[in-house]
Parts: sequence; C-alpha cells; structure tokens
Amino acid sequence: MQYIHRLICFGLVIGLTASCRSTKSIQTAIAKKDTTHVIPVVDSRADSMYFIKKVLDTVHKNQIDFQTFSAKIKVDFEGKDGRKNDFNAFVNLKKDSILWISINALFGIEAFRVLITPDSVKVMDKINRTIQLRSVESLQEVTQMPMTFKELQNLLVGNPVFLDSNISSYKKDDKTISLVSLGALFKHFLTVNIDDYTLQHSKLDDVDAIRSRTADITYGDYQVNKKNIRFSTYRRITVSERSKLDIEMQFKQFDFNVDLSFPFNIPRNYKRQ
Repeated sequence: MQYIHRLICFGLVIGLTASCRSTKSIQTAIAKKDTTHVIPVVDSRADSMYFIKKVLDTVHKNQIDFQTFSAKIKVDFEGKDGRKNDFNAFVNLKKDSILWISINALFGIEAFRVLITPDSVKVMDKINRTIQLRSVESLQEVTQMPMTFKELQNLLVGNPVFLDSNISSYKKDDKTISLVSLGALFKHFLTVNIDDYTLQHSKLDDVDAIRSRTADITYGDYQVNKKNIRFSTYRRITVSERSKLDIEMQFKQFDFNVDLSFPFNIPRNYKRQ
C-alpha cells in the first residue's frame, strides 16, 4: 500500500509538472503568435475623412487669390428664348468691389456696358441709349441661380462656387476625384483632376426637389501665365429649371493684379428703364 501510495504521489507530481510545463508552453506559444501576427484594426471612416480633408484643403489652396482680374472673353449664349448669340466681352474686376463689363456686338461696336457692385447692377444700352439701374438680386433672375457678387467673381476667375465643407462622400478613379457635399441650397458634386486637383466639373442640384433646379459647370484648357497662375480658359455653364440657359466662354486673354479702370459715365440723353 505504501508503495502504491508513493507511486500515485509520484504520478501526481509528474502530471502536475507536465501540466505546468504544457500550460507555460501554450502561453508562450500564444504570446509568440500574438506578437508575430498582430492584425491592426483599420478605421475606414477615419481614413475616408482624412482623405476628404486632404482633397478639400488642396482645393481651397488652389483657389486663385487676386486683387484685380481682366480678360477678353468670347461668349456663346443661348437663353430661354432659344436664340443663340455670340459676342466678345471685356472684363475688369476688382476683388469684392467692382465688376466692369463691356460687350461688343458685330464689327466691334460696343453694345452694352455693365457695372456690378455687391449691391447694385447698372446696364447701359449704348444702341438704344437707355440705362437700367437694378439691385444685385436681378442677377438671380438672369442666371436663375442665387448668385451673389462673390459667387459671380469666383465663376469668372475659375474658383469653385457654392462650395460647402459638409462633405458626405467621395468617389475616386484613375483620373479624377469627386466630392459630394450637402449645403443649405445645393447638393454639390465637385470633380477635380487627380494629379493637380484642378477643377474639372461642378454639378449643383437644388435641395428643394420641387424646384428641380440644376447647374453644370465644366472647366478646361488650363494655362499657366507668367505669374504662375493656373487658369481655366474654357468654361461651359448650363442652368435649367423651368427654362434652360447655356453659356460657353473662351478666354482669349487674361491677366491678374494689374492697374485697371472702370469707366461708366452715363450721358444725359440716356433714358432710364
């Protein structure tokens, strides 16, 4: 019996020892495995937000900062009456202050002269010798958009319009990146070049579904001037709601930050409309 008792005790000691060794081996193996094959947790939403912020910051950085802007623009225009018109427009712009436009008809004859400020619009009809004095809200009637002076100057200079920082999603392919934002007025699909983040396309859909107002702006033919400003010399703008407005602009000349004048003297014999 004593022999059997010793044998059992010996067996228990061996079993416990083996058990401890096995447990230690398993723990060591687990620890080694965990250390060697760590699988990082990927927060795809955080990565997406970082990417969106990077793109948006670059788009803001690429905006043209200027004090004055001048251009000669060939304009093809088709309004709600379906009539097509083409003319040359000479533009002088002082940032946030004055926009002067001279519109030449056939044979280079000046037909209209326009002076726009942040709160007023003056249109001089030099053919019929009339003058119109309007508030800046009249721009909204012509463009069918909630256009302010700031948005108008951004449109001319080639900066994004109605850009909201509330980006909900993005899409990326081999050539472009598209950001989708939701603002107070529009759902905005903004597409930029994947290499240099220059604007390619802007699509605005009215958040008010009843209005069904949309606007498409295409940017192209980028040129870099002597002041190293990258500028889109081609724009196509289509606005549609109850009617459709098509404008195509080709910038034949452009310059930034030069001295400009804004002549707008109204002759006494002009009639006010």
